[in-house]
Amino acid sequence: MGQYGREHGTTGPNPISENTQPVLAPRMRFLRSEPVTEPLPIADALKNTPYRDPNVLAGVSDDSAQYKALDIAVRVGELLLRCGASTRDVESSVVAVAASAGLRRLEVDITNQALLLQTPSPHPGHPPLTMLRVARSSTRDFSRLTAVHQFVERLVAGGMDLDEATKQLRRIQRMPRLYPRWLVSVAFGGLAASVATILGGSWMAVAVAFVSAIIVDRIGRVLSNLGVPSFYSAAAGGLASTMLAWLAYMSHQSHLVGEFVATHLPGSMTMADFAYAISGGIVALLPGRQMASAVEDAVTGYPVTASGRVLTVILACAGITVGVGAGLSLTLSLDNALDLGLQSPGVLRYDSPSTTFLLQVACGALGAVCSAVTMRSRVRMLVPTAVMGALGVGSVTFLVSSIGLGATTATAMAATAVGFCARLLALRLGAPALVLVMPAVSPMLPGLRIFRGMYESVSGSLLGATRVAQSGVGVTTMLGAVGIALALSTGALLGDVLSAPFDRPIVQRRRARRR
Repeated sequence: MGQYGREHGTTGPNPISENTQPVLAPRMRFLRSEPVTEPLPIADALKNTPYRDPNVLAGVSDDSAQYKALDIAVRVGELLLRCGASTRDVESSVVAVAASAGLRRLEVDITNQALLLQTPSPHPGHPPLTMLRVARSSTRDFSRLTAVHQFVERLVAGGMDLDEATKQLRRIQRMPRLYPRWLVSVAFGGLAASVATILGGSWMAVAVAFVSAIIVDRIGRVLSNLGVPSFYSAAAGGLASTMLAWLAYMSHQSHLVGEFVATHLPGSMTMADFAYAISGGIVALLPGRQMASAVEDAVTGYPVTASGRVLTVILACAGITVGVGAGLSLTLSLDNALDLGLQSPGVLRYDSPSTTFLLQVACGALGAVCSAVTMRSRVRMLVPTAVMGALGVGSVTFLVSSIGLGATTATAMAATAVGFCARLLALRLGAPALVLVMPAVSPMLPGLRIFRGMYESVSGSLLGATRVAQSGVGVTTMLGAVGIALALSTGALLGDVLSAPFDRPIVQRRRARRR
């Protein structure tokens, strides 16, 4: 909830008057309490946001104008909630719209799916005006998110009345979704393939990751249309990804197929490639956007929305874990019966990979672009997204292999650099930082750690300690995956916070061009 009167106010009277006790005046000055907190104008709550110092319209003096201003603000907040923006971004956008529309006081209450706004009536004695909007669905639509950001920019810059603002907002609400659905499915495959390549997979592992991600996306699409909850869709995706990778591995082990592959095609499907192929599919399934928003809400002081989003992330990851675990149980049982010799992969980190540095950087850029397409980012944002993706993966690889830092520390530092640069670059292009940050860090999500943790946990009970690691090691590996995810989210947020003082010239230039 936002009561825009925090941390500022006017100084009230001293509880003990200095006139009545003049002898104690120096002591009273020393022990005097903090100033009384009074509500401050909502425009002052936009400090360190892209909407600072808005051009405020004249204060609304009738209920109809106040209703129209509040309606625009609540619809902007609903669109941002549906597009997956963090609570901090939703609140700052709503406050900027309300301040620019002429409202002087505003109460904002945001939960995981609902947005409640209330403003006092301009007529003394009348009840306050309240509006509630519920976002019953979420979507990957960064194109619409960018359009809402630019709409708020135009409103904050001035020169647009409430009627024109209402028309423009309705056009944004009716915008068609960017890119055809088949292209989004192919982009999921490209993201999985780039992750498998970064980890050092062979051509066969990359191909299996590409095909399985596309199939998993189609399965999720069908289940979503049937109204199946996302938990079961994630479980089905994890199961399908594991089974497809195992079928490819088993086909390579087959005498006829293996001989054909060895004769006509280069490379092979090794035991490590089996892990890399599944890891790429897991990255395509992970709820990275919700994960980052949940961590940002928790860090920036929105515990209610953070709790709801954390629960959503936990359920999604639990579904993936259940699916991968079920797939591993089936494949390891069959492997034990067929005596294929499947073992736990040894490669876990970015250090000493078989992939060259330049190829990793190129795949980081490709994975970021593919992730941006799945989130329906605008075409003009794809090249900057590729630059940010290359920066992130290249920084992790350099810090681990050349400097000798741990994977978690290197990931946090790389995410901080991406968050810092992404905010400045995104604002220059007229978009929120989230549009660049989320696709850029997607190739760095801990898909391999999650798979290996599940593998060690499941295979330890199925095949025994002599063949694989004990299940306790799997729990440790899963905790390492959680650490990587937190490093990505907190690092990106830290970079965004550090870049806030440097974006004022960019905001002022864009606002001057809009006038």
